[in-house]
Amino acid sequence: MSVFRSNTNIYVQFIDDINGVTLASASSMSKEIAEKKNITKTEQARLVGQLAAKNAMAKGIESVVFDRGGNLYHGRVNALADAAREGGLKF
Repeated sequence: MSVFRSNTNIYVQFIDDINGVTLASASSMSKEIAEKKNITKTEQARLVGQLAAKNAMAKGIESVVFDRGGNLYHGRVNALADAAREGGLKF
């Protein structure tokens, strides 16, 4: 589970390192999240975490290794990880 955080958006990819393919993904630019107005970036990251967990579980992914992409583990990255755990993913 690889996380990329820009100034305005946050993205998550579930990558199979052995085969080099992306199995599932979610981002704050997805339709259901982008439609929501007047939410903070942290709330946006929480929604992305929930969507990422849902997409991963649909593909049969239950356990992941969390790659925070060099970002500190607080704020938006922390909110995304907590929401993904609540969605059923095991880190």
